[in-house]
Amino acid sequence: MYAIVDIAGRQFKVTKDQQIFTPLLEGKPGSKVEFKDVLLLDDDGKISVGEPTVKGAKVSGKIIEHVKGDKVIVFKKKKRKDYKKKNGHRQNFSKVLIEEIKS
Repeated sequence: MYAIVDIAGRQFKVTKDQQIFTPLLEGKPGSKVEFKDVLLLDDDGKISVGEPTVKGAKVSGKIIEHVKGDKVIVFKKKKRKDYKKKNGHRQNFSKVLIEEIKS
C-alpha cells in the first residue's frame, strides 16, 4: 500500500514505516503530524485517484528530528569588473516517519 501526498506544495510517494525529508514543519520532534492532501491511494492494486484529493484518506506520521541540508554555494563574478560575491545557503528539513495510511 502506498499513497502520493501533497506536503507543503511538494508531492511525495510514501509507504508505511518510511522516513522522508519534508520542508520544515511546525512542531517539535516526537510530535504527531497528519496529512490530509492525499492525491492517490494504492491498496494492493486497487487505485483511488482524487479529484483533487481522495475523500476520507489520511496519512499520519511522527516528526523524528529537524535537520539542515547540505550547503549550497552561490558564487557570482563579473570578469574584468572586479566584482565577486560569495553566498551560502542551507535549507531546513523535517525528518518524518510515516506510521499509518488510512483510506
